[in-house]
Amino acid sequence: MNHRGLLKPLNKLWSLVLFWIGTWQARADRIGEMVDISLKDQFIRFASMEDPALRFALAGGVILGILCGMMGTFLVVRKLSLVGDTISHAVLPGVAAGFLWNMEKDPLAILIGATLAGLIGMVLVSQLTRHTRLKEDTALGMILAGFFGVGICLMGMIQRLPTGNKSGMDKFLFGQAAALGWEEIQIMALVGLIALSMIYLFYKELLVSSFDPSFARSIRIPVDWIHHGFMLLLAFAIVISLEAVGVVLVSAMLIIPAATAFLLSDRMHWMLLWACMVGVMAGVGGVFFSFLGQKLPTGPFMVLSAAVLFALALFFAPRHGMLARWWLRRSRTLRIQRENALKSVFHIMEKEAFTKEGVTVIALARSKGQTLKATEMTCRELERAGLATLSHEEKALYLTPDGMRRAQTIVRNHRLWERYLTDAANYAPDHVHDDAEEIEHILGEDTVRMLERQLNFVDRDPHGKPIPTIQDIASSGQAQASKGQGMSGYRNPS
Repeated sequence: MNHRGLLKPLNKLWSLVLFWIGTWQARADRIGEMVDISLKDQFIRFASMEDPALRFALAGGVILGILCGMMGTFLVVRKLSLVGDTISHAVLPGVAAGFLWNMEKDPLAILIGATLAGLIGMVLVSQLTRHTRLKEDTALGMILAGFFGVGICLMGMIQRLPTGNKSGMDKFLFGQAAALGWEEIQIMALVGLIALSMIYLFYKELLVSSFDPSFARSIRIPVDWIHHGFMLLLAFAIVISLEAVGVVLVSAMLIIPAATAFLLSDRMHWMLLWACMVGVMAGVGGVFFSFLGQKLPTGPFMVLSAAVLFALALFFAPRHGMLARWWLRRSRTLRIQRENALKSVFHIMEKEAFTKEGVTVIALARSKGQTLKATEMTCRELERAGLATLSHEEKALYLTPDGMRRAQTIVRNHRLWERYLTDAANYAPDHVHDDAEEIEHILGEDTVRMLERQLNFVDRDPHGKPIPTIQDIASSGQAQASKGQGMSGYRNPS
């Protein structure tokens, strides 16, 4: 039975439940007093930070951004993104139990109850996956839905208490940064400092166990203890984030900054730095827009700010952004087209024993099976790249020394790979052309040297055509040979 299929109807059911909860509980709480002034005056008021609530919200947003960015990065590289979402929903019963313990909103009691609930949830996930046939994603979905359902029931009981409507417990669902006070900020700062200190002290162990657990065990790193300790820190980070962004959105603050950093860097320490920066910008941005607007919630705006930063990174990241990848694909396509055109020019010149200095555009179009217009565009592209010159009067293309070197390199790669497939892999000579057409564009010089040594510097391909050598290619920097003579250093067929 496919257990993954169980998650789809379950997720749809809880999406409906969340939508109903949102219409029942959501409040558009903003930071500061409701003052009918212009956006400019409101911006000046924000910059001056006159409101104590604004200062607390900004402090909470900064702490939240740093902590979630740091923890979320390890979640992403360890492929545990769904774990953060599960813990964030599993802590809700503990939040309610912490309130019911002494019938007041005690931050310390709520912190203890929520942390215990999150840890119990993760222990149950571990036991389900270890002792049953359920996969981890199925167990995570079950614990997420079950604990969240229990939490909703307990929150409903709290709302029916005489002081339930004034308890502010409903803010744990969707967050209310405006409700953060000095006591909450102190707890957030303390837990954040502990978490960051643990990551700093055990950074190497976390790094190795995140990327290669087998190697970590081989060098006697306690991988299981590292994992459980990280889960404990994650539970702390989620709990202290609840009042700012809520149970529903805290997983977004864990994953989105880390995912953004994943697009911006390939090194772990830079990923951590980028994730913290994005988290801080998202936290400050959410507070900023909530303060400027009328009745705009802070938590959702934090998530939206992070989502905007992720979208910018998705499109404009230097290496992994969509724009950079499109440009890379386009550049690779143009390079392959140029190299194929150079190879075709070389073949035409080779058939004529290099008795002519150039080739006509018509002959090149016929060789490539292209229209005359498409071939002229290719010739202009070669001219822009400095690989050839196009004579409009003669309708002919002449390779420059750089163009001839590159043409010989491509032909050498193609014919050498064909010979390797026939000699080393026992391919039939008529089955090697298509494979060589692909590999000729990506063979590096080191690989070519290795192939030449392995094939004992063979000088003919499987079809009897000569293979240009390194000396042939180097000598192509000289002027092209006079009419009737072969290319300098090139072995013409006997």
